[in-house]
Amino acid sequence: MKRLIAIILCITFPAIAFAGDNGYKIGYDGGSLPNAKAGTEMRLYIDGANIRITNKDKNEVLVIPAAAITEISYGQDVHRRVGAGIGIGVVTLGVGALMALTKSKKHFVGLTWDNAGKKGGLAFQADKNDYRGLLAGLEGITGKKAVDSDTMTVKN
Repeated sequence: MKRLIAIILCITFPAIAFAGDNGYKIGYDGGSLPNAKAGTEMRLYIDGANIRITNKDKNEVLVIPAAAITEISYGQDVHRRVGAGIGIGVVTLGVGALMALTKSKKHFVGLTWDNAGKKGGLAFQADKNDYRGLLAGLEGITGKKAVDSDTMTVKN
């Protein structure tokens, strides 16, 4: 009986462990998605010739053909954790001062497209661990090089 349970666990555990989702977790920041609010958690999938975005209920929100992508941009938002440092500083002064000196980075990706005259765009926040892989996947499927929005300068 113990051997049977051990064999069943050895077969089912790897199947469960590797049956994960192959999409990228993103946070919608704004754009032309109808009925989507900023901060909404979504998933982005790169499937052959399409880029799919689904909501957390796994309903498709948007499907963009890779050939329709006109631009990929990326950038970072860096800020200090002053508010968290002050909050921790109330309890422990030394740790709060160190916390106020640390930085936080948020990674953003922007997509624009023109699908047979239907133009659109969106910006989303990517996870710091998936950021480079997501950009590489988007560049690979579209053939477009991502533009660093931090290097673009706009003068009024």
